[in-house]
Amino acid sequence: MQGFASEFTQALSLILEGDAELWAIVLLSLRVSIFAVLISAVIGMPIGAALAVARFPGRRALIILVNALMGFPPVVVGLLVYLMLSRSGPLGVLELLYTPTAMIIAQVVLVTPIMAALTRQVVEMLAEEYSEQLRSLGVSRLASIPVLLWDARLALVTALLAGFGRAIAEVGAVIIVGGNINHVTRVMTTTIALETSKGNLALALALGVILIGLAVAVNAIVSALTLRAEREGLRHA
Repeated sequence: MQGFASEFTQALSLILEGDAELWAIVLLSLRVSIFAVLISAVIGMPIGAALAVARFPGRRALIILVNALMGFPPVVVGLLVYLMLSRSGPLGVLELLYTPTAMIIAQVVLVTPIMAALTRQVVEMLAEEYSEQLRSLGVSRLASIPVLLWDARLALVTALLAGFGRAIAEVGAVIIVGGNINHVTRVMTTTIALETSKGNLALALALGVILIGLAVAVNAIVSALTLRAEREGLRHA
């Protein structure tokens, strides 16, 4: 117990004293995850909105596929991205393996289905609610997508935060394509795994505290936005 208290005290010291290595790892983690979430939003939200409003053969199968991809094992995603980016892979000429870009690509593959699925659910409910108004204005299904996305912006921020939570906590895929190289591709989750195995618990605990703090902050923001959206819904009812 005394050993844990000592390690925890050292961990807090690393955070409060602004340890350069610790905060470099945190900043790289945030940079990789934020870029991945933004790219996933650009790809996933239009796909989700199109699945919500468009009617075409195979739509139901695509919805099932997107929902299934949300549970895709991260290590399998890491392996597939590794094969694509390796020297013998189709994108090997780009030499992206073991770089932050490779980690962003892996996280985009993991987060995009989450964005698409959550967006489809939100937009589908709005499309049903606004169907008569949009029809009376002569707005086609596809033309209504920007309107519905804008009206669902609060709920879509929740989707963004959910995606960020998924990305920042990722270990398996990023360690395969990033390699956990010091000062290059070492992020919070991979460092925690490495430093714990080496017995450097202070650094691992410090990163764990920051990771938990980020998770709590994201959930608090999601709860606040959900509450605000519910209040606005009641006001317009």
